[in-house]
This record gives sequence, structure tokens and C-alpha cells, in this order.
Amino acid sequence: MKAIAALLLLAGSAATAAPLTIKTGESWVFSVRAGEPTGARKVTSSAKPTHGQIMISVRRLMGTSMIVTNNSGAAWVFRAELLKGGKAAGAKSCTLPAKPDPVLEQWPQPAEAVRISQFKPAPKDGSCP
Repeated sequence: MKAIAALLLLAGSAATAAPLTIKTGESWVFSVRAGEPTGARKVTSSAKPTHGQIMISVRRLMGTSMIVTNNSGAAWVFRAELLKGGKAAGAKSCTLPAKPDPVLEQWPQPAEAVRISQFKPAPKDGSCP
């Protein structure tokens, strides 16, 4: 019985919702729970997110580029932060449309990673503030 409880505890902690940091050159898939990425795992850049998932790849291209494929079925707004030298800087991000076509976010400054968090349902699909 204790072994089953320990496995359930480990399974629950692995799916804990928290901000996700994606290093330049990496690709990750995840779902959104309680406004944060959950169940995140690193994948190849050619992977495809399954229904209910979002996939993000971060690249060095004209500064920092982030390719996002949203197969979650919902449009989202979210917080993005560029990380460089241990410091975080807020970055403007557009609404993530509720369609599984890849979209591109691009910032002119180079970054070592992008941290994403605070996902909220978008008030309008496909807008960029």
C-alpha cells in the first residue's frame, strides 16, 4: 500500500504546473493546467503535439525566435520572459490562436532561453497587442 501511495505522489509531482524554461535549441511539448505548463517533456524539433498539447521550439534566428504549435483546442495569452546571463526580461507575445498551425514569435535580442508561464484563455483569437 505504501508503494502505491509513493507512486501516486511521484506521478502527481511530475505533472506539477509551473513556469517552463526552454533553452535555445530545445523543443518541448506540454499541456496547460491552472494557467501553467504541465507534463512538459523535451522532444525533437520534428515532433507534433497530440490533441490537448502545445509544442514550443526556441531558436537563435534574428535574435530569438520561438515557434509555437497549439493543438490544445483553446486560444491563449501567456507571459514570456527572455533569459540571458541569469537575468530575465519581459517579452511581448501575441495571442496563441486555437489552431494547430505553427506561429512565430520573434524578439530582436538574443537570449539563452525563454521562460513561459501564466497562460490565460484569450479574449480574442489571433490578436497581437
